[in-house]
Order: sequence, then C-alpha cells, then structure tokens
Amino acid sequence: MKRNTRGFTLVEILIVVIILGILAAIVIPQFTNASNDARNNSVASTLQTIRSQTELFKIQHADTPPTITGMWAILTGKSNTTDTQTPVATGVFGPYLQQAPVNPANGKSAVAADSTGGWYYTVSGTTYTISAVNTTNNGYLTY
Repeated sequence: MKRNTRGFTLVEILIVVIILGILAAIVIPQFTNASNDARNNSVASTLQTIRSQTELFKIQHADTPPTITGMWAILTGKSNTTDTQTPVATGVFGPYLQQAPVNPANGKSAVAADSTGGWYYTVSGTTYTISAVNTTNNGYLTY
C-alpha cells in the first residue's frame, strides 16, 4: 500500500517557527532604537537651526542676543539694529525663523530659563545658551 506524504511534519513546522522567533528577537530591538535615534537627530538639527539664526540676529544687533521674553516673537518678526527686545513692523532685518520651533523630544515650543518649556535659554550679556528639554522635563539635550 502506497501512502501519500504531502505536507510538512510537526517537527518541521516547529523548527521554522523557532527560526522566525529568533530572527524577530534580533530585528525588533533595532527598530525601537531607530525611532529614538531619529528623534535625537531631529532635536540636534532643530537646535542647530535655532543657534545659527540666533547668531545671525546677534551679529546684526551689535553682538546682543534676543531676550528670553518674547524670543520667538523677536526671531519670527522683523527688527532693526536698535531694538532687540520686541519685533517691529518696519524693521530691516528678519524674520529669522518662520515659526516657533517645536522640540521633537517633548512636543513643546515654549522658551524658559528652566525645564518647564520645550527649550532652555539663558542670556548673560553677549553670551547665551540654548538647549532642548528632554522627554521627561528634568534635563537638557545639548548636542
């Protein structure tokens, strides 16, 4: 009597499932790190843009960086060489940014001198620092 042996045995199916499980265990963690890497790269790129536009503002305004109060209004509006605290309608410089940038790490766009906003900004005379607030609002990403 001749048996028709078509199909897979249980052992063959189990071997294939185990191999797929091992491959999934190797590949899935790499995708979770990719989203964190993308977010960090986005934060670094946005910070670079803010810093370069702030430097341009500083050069055009007698080495004076914008004030923390109304910083996005200053950088998204027009200004002249004498006014570094408020945007003016007939200014000859600017706008430096199209809109207030959102921090990709925590989704906030506010500027603050602490970790309550999306961006940490301090000014002391002619020097300034700007950093991104991290996802848990308890530290800074400087890049």
